[in-house]
Amino acid sequence: MSKSHNNIFANLKYDLPAGLVVYLVALPLCLGVALASTGRSDLLFSGIIAGFVGGIVVGSLSGSSLGVSGPAAGLVVIVLGALETLGSFEAFLLAVVFAGVIQVVAGLLKAGIVGYYFPSSVIKGMLAAIGITLILKEIPHAFGYDVDYMGDQTFEQSDGQNTFTELIAAMDHISIGAIIISVVSLGLLILFDRPFMKRIQLFRFLPGALFVVLTGVLLNFLFGMFAPELVLAGDHLVQLPVAGNINEFFSFFKTPDFSAFNNPQVYTVAITLAIVASLETLLSVEATDKLDPYKRSTPTNRELIAQGIGNMTSGLIGGLPITQVIVRSSANVDSGGRSKMSTIFHGSILLLSALLIPVLLNYIPLASLAAILLIVGYKLSKIALYKSMFKLGKEQFIPFIVTVIAILLTDLLKGIGIGMVVAIYFILRKNFQHSYHYEKQAHQEGEVIKLTLSEEVTFLNKGSINDTLTNLPAGSTVMIDGSKSVNIDYDVLEIIQNFRNHTAPLKNITVLTQGIDEVASTGGH
Repeated sequence: MSKSHNNIFANLKYDLPAGLVVYLVALPLCLGVALASTGRSDLLFSGIIAGFVGGIVVGSLSGSSLGVSGPAAGLVVIVLGALETLGSFEAFLLAVVFAGVIQVVAGLLKAGIVGYYFPSSVIKGMLAAIGITLILKEIPHAFGYDVDYMGDQTFEQSDGQNTFTELIAAMDHISIGAIIISVVSLGLLILFDRPFMKRIQLFRFLPGALFVVLTGVLLNFLFGMFAPELVLAGDHLVQLPVAGNINEFFSFFKTPDFSAFNNPQVYTVAITLAIVASLETLLSVEATDKLDPYKRSTPTNRELIAQGIGNMTSGLIGGLPITQVIVRSSANVDSGGRSKMSTIFHGSILLLSALLIPVLLNYIPLASLAAILLIVGYKLSKIALYKSMFKLGKEQFIPFIVTVIAILLTDLLKGIGIGMVVAIYFILRKNFQHSYHYEKQAHQEGEVIKLTLSEEVTFLNKGSINDTLTNLPAGSTVMIDGSKSVNIDYDVLEIIQNFRNHTAPLKNITVLTQGIDEVASTGGH
C-alpha cells in the first residue's frame, strides 16, 4: 500500500463517488431507523442528524479509513424502550449525550482492546449473515411491499412478520411498477460492475448507484404520464421531512432536557446505549478492517472516543445514537473508497441535501434503493466466502456457519454471542490439549528482535501480538519464530501476514519468519 492511501485528500477521485454511493445507501436507512426507533413521523429528521454527525464528526475524528457511522438498526429496540421509560424524546437525548461521555471515558481507559477478541470466524460469519439478511429484507421493497422499515436487521419485525413470512406477504402485494424499477436498477448495477464500463471516463467518476436512482425517478415519472396504474407514491418513495423555510428547518433540531439529569433511569439508558453501541462499533471495525483491500488496522480506543464525541454531538442537537455500521461501511469499500474523505463527504451531502433539495429526494423510489442494497448484500455473502471458510476446517467453519444462522434467526448481537460461545468452545478444547504462552525477547537498539510464539497461539493472543508488532521501532528487523508452535490460530496468522505485507514496509521494518504459514484471502475483497 502506498502512503497516498493514508492521505485523505490524495484520493478524492475515488472517495467522492464512493461517498455518493454511501449517501444513497444511508438516506433511506437513516429515515427507516428513525421511524422504527421513535414511531413518530415528526422525529424522522433525528435519523438524518445522526447520519450527518456520524459522517462529518465521527468520520473526521476516527482512525478508520473506510468505516461509516450513523443510526443503527441494532439500537431500535433500546431506543423504543428508552422513550417509553423516560417519557420524552428530550430526556432521551440527554441519555444519548451521557452515553457519549461514557464512550469517551472507555476509549481513554483503553477499553477498545475488546475489539481484538472477536474471532475471525465469527466476524466473517457476521458479514455473511448481514449480506443474507439484506437480500431477504430488501426483496419485499423491490416488489413494492414497504410495510417494514428499510434497514431492519432483526428476525422478528415491528410489523408483526418475521424475515421469512414478510417474503410471503410481499407476494400478495406485488407492485408491477416497483418490480420494473428494481429489475432495471439491478441490470444497471450489474452493467456498471463490468470492466469495460470502467474504461469509459464518465463512469469512472459517476457511480452506477447515481444512475440507478435517476433512472428510477425517470421511470416513475413516465409511469405517471403513460401508465398511472404503475406509479409509486406515498410509502413507496423516500419520505424526507420538508421545511417550508429556514426557521422551520432549524425546528427539526431538538435539545436535551437537562432537567432530567436527576432521573436515575437516564443513566441506566445511557449505560445500556454506551455498551451496545460500543460493541456494535467494535464488531463493525473488525469487519471493515477485514474488507479493507489495504488491510489497515483501525485504532479501537480512538474509535470509541470518536463515537463518544459523535453521540454527544448527536444528542445535543436532536439526533439518534450512533454506531459504526457495516452495511454503509461495506458499501464504501465496494464503491472504491480509499480514505475517510468518503465518509465525511457522505455526511456533508446528507446535511446539504436535507437542507436544499428535500422535495427532489422525495421522488426517489424505495425499489431503486432496494436494488442497491441487494447488490451490497450479495457482495457481503458471496459463495466464495463459504467455500474458503469450509477449506479452513471445522474449527473455523462451524463457528462461522453457526454465527450466520444465529444472526439470521435472532439479531446481530444475540447471533454474535451464540457464535462466540461456539468459537470459544473450540479454543478451550485446543487449550485443554496444549498449554500456551507468548514471549517477547528483550532487545537493544540495532539487534534483531525475536518474537517466539508458544506451543498454542489462539485468537486470545491477538491483542498482545498486534500491539507488539504495531509498536516495533521503524527500521528494525524482527524474527517471528513459530517453529515450536503446535498450532497458530488463523486469526494470528492473518495479523502477522497483514503486518508483514502492508504495515512493515511503511515503517521500513524487515520481517523474517520461521514456521509461519501463509493464510488464504477470503471473501473476494
